[in-house]
Amino acid sequence: MAKIERKYLAHYINPSLDGENPNYERLGKDLEEFSPELSAQVDTKKNILGESSIMISSYEKTAAVEPYYAEEGSKLFERLQSIIDDNLVLDQLKADVVEVKLWDNTADGVYPAIREDVYIEVTSYGGDTTGYQIPFTLHYTGNKVKGTFNVSTKTFTEE
Repeated sequence: MAKIERKYLAHYINPSLDGENPNYERLGKDLEEFSPELSAQVDTKKNILGESSIMISSYEKTAAVEPYYAEEGSKLFERLQSIIDDNLVLDQLKADVVEVKLWDNTADGVYPAIREDVYIEVTSYGGDTTGYQIPFTLHYTGNKVKGTFNVSTKTFTEE
């Protein structure tokens, strides 16, 4: 059984504010690592017999996008810059991401995917001499929808 290369787990973000006209951009151009952290809520109890019981009741999933280099013409850059310039909060930070399993081709250019709502937290901006950087964190809501993603048209279709 062959190992799956990291490039085959793709992450797309829709930076559109309206949600009606998705314009997905793939994350990863300058990233050496992108690993959503699950941060499980774990409750451990010991009984009088010395036995442990473990209950995992929820996850608080987040993912850091660092570095992110601003690129002119990128809708994601425009969205991040508007968060900085306009001090956006609450639902103004809402977006969605699609995780695409590129190793499991269901049709020509169409792959199984999961779309999930996120909130974008810009953690800083500026950077060093390598370019204008806007690192950010995605906070996942847990609202997942299964479907497929067409990589050529960048469209998600719900199951």
